[in-house]
Amino acid sequence: MASGWGINGNKGRCYDFWLEFSECMSRCRQPSDCGLLREDYLECLHHSKEFQRRNRIYKEEQRQVRAAARKAKEEAEGAPAVAAHH
Repeated sequence: MASGWGINGNKGRCYDFWLEFSECMSRCRQPSDCGLLREDYLECLHHSKEFQRRNRIYKEEQRQVRAAARKAKEEAEGAPAVAAHH
């Protein structure tokens, strides 16, 4: 990770993010000045924002599927009843 070596002996996937964050921390006055670089580094390590986005997309897709199924069911049940009134 911070050593620069990845799991297969090559440069680690997040090493560049680590370098930027580390350089910022060594020259900044406040640690909060490097907040965005820290966030990028942690996202590279853990992919938490990516997983949250995927979950939101999945939940929205499921909501749309359920709404379409509910609408189709209501239309199928409602169509004969409407025809019977005429």
